[in-house]
Amino acid sequence: MHDPNFTLIEHFAPWPRQPSLRMVSTRFDHAPLSPQDWLRQGITLPSSLNKASHKRRAEFLAGRVCARHALLLLTGQEYVPNIGQDRAPLWPPDHQGNAIVGSITHSDNWAAAIVGSQQQFLGVGIDTERYLSNEDGQKLAGTLLTTNERERLNGLTAEQFALMVTLIFSLKESLFKALYPLVGKRFYFESAELVAWDFTLGTARLRLLRNLDHKWVIGREFNAQFCQLDGHFMTLLAIAAPAK
Repeated sequence: MHDPNFTLIEHFAPWPRQPSLRMVSTRFDHAPLSPQDWLRQGITLPSSLNKASHKRRAEFLAGRVCARHALLLLTGQEYVPNIGQDRAPLWPPDHQGNAIVGSITHSDNWAAAIVGSQQQFLGVGIDTERYLSNEDGQKLAGTLLTTNERERLNGLTAEQFALMVTLIFSLKESLFKALYPLVGKRFYFESAELVAWDFTLGTARLRLLRNLDHKWVIGREFNAQFCQLDGHFMTLLAIAAPAK
């Protein structure tokens, strides 16, 4: 990432365009960053990352560059989200005082951020995961899948099974990113399950398996979208605000 001029791409494909969401992505590399790289981007390295690897620092910078541009597209204001005590991004209000929701993701040499107004979305989560190998899919299935999910995947080949484990992993990460700011508590892979998916449409549905608070309870379902890009799954879960 010695060249500080990221090639930023605003895109929604293959998802339907949603004017109230702004998504920006970029490619980057993991070369060691110099102080000048940070200075040229106008972004400060957080003290919590002083001892982080070159890879983690590059991911942070790329994600924040995307977030700043997404916020500019949404609000007309440039802002770099800080890191909260829980390590989640701290999103600013817009110029009218409306809360902003957003999410950042990175995998390999790709990063993206998505933001929207809480007037339209209560929460939004985006995630990307490289396809798991057959071996890793089997290893992680015990942690990532519920009993019902494993039963739904019976009969798949090892490759198909690993692909589905990757998809479920990414979908649950997106669910966490969308819901965590609303419930203020951590929950884990066994707290939700994938109940439906369609590879042709790129749609999926998840269901909560535990009560997170009085509103987000067992049985609550969430629609999500996904796509496959360059050996990765990318997933999006946006929780629409109630109609006024």
